[in-house]
Amino acid sequence: MESMRPFHLRLMRRLKEKFEKSHRPHVTSRHYWWSVFFGLILLSVTLVLNFYAGEYASNSASNSVTDIVLSNTRPHEVEWIFIHWTLIFVWYIALLCFWYPGKTPFILKSIALFVLVRSISISLTHIGPFPTQVVVSSPDFLKNFIFTGDLFFSWHTWLPFLIALIFWKNRLVRTLCITTSIAFGTVVLLWHIHYSIDVFSAFFITYSVYRMSEVFFHKDHLVARESL
Repeated sequence: MESMRPFHLRLMRRLKEKFEKSHRPHVTSRHYWWSVFFGLILLSVTLVLNFYAGEYASNSASNSVTDIVLSNTRPHEVEWIFIHWTLIFVWYIALLCFWYPGKTPFILKSIALFVLVRSISISLTHIGPFPTQVVVSSPDFLKNFIFTGDLFFSWHTWLPFLIALIFWKNRLVRTLCITTSIAFGTVVLLWHIHYSIDVFSAFFITYSVYRMSEVFFHKDHLVARESL
């Protein structure tokens, strides 16, 4: 009887069974929800720190420096890619958290740790933006995350690469995120809103801080690794 059902109904039924099997152990656990709540608190606190660190870095910015890429290329208008692709990727992360709930606490806490490290990083050295930097006319709700002096290291490069590391055993997600990371790095260089070192170093810093996340959030990492 099962084989006589239309393909789309069989597919929906299998997806529903898989969805319930993967979600039930987590959504029925009080510890899981406390872990998610704690991850959201950590992320909220670090985003506030990032806001003040970004303002401080922008207000304290000094002169610009030469750059092997930016000094030899002209700026390109790629605002529509920068804004819309960013929003799409944020929604993609939310979708991954929904589809793989076991990974959600580790994703939230790892991003929070990265934001904390980056907040410290941009507060230490205050290099001014490149002279030909294109002004970002972002939507109002994004203006609290975009500054002119928060350069080292690139948000748009490390975030997709972090998700790729977390989902390393999932070839589709890994490939998509690494491609997005490289594409974002290219876009911010074409737009002259980051120096080359901001993009180049992001991959190495991301891997290092990811390994720190595995130690600091060991239990969450074990659950995330098994949730595939």
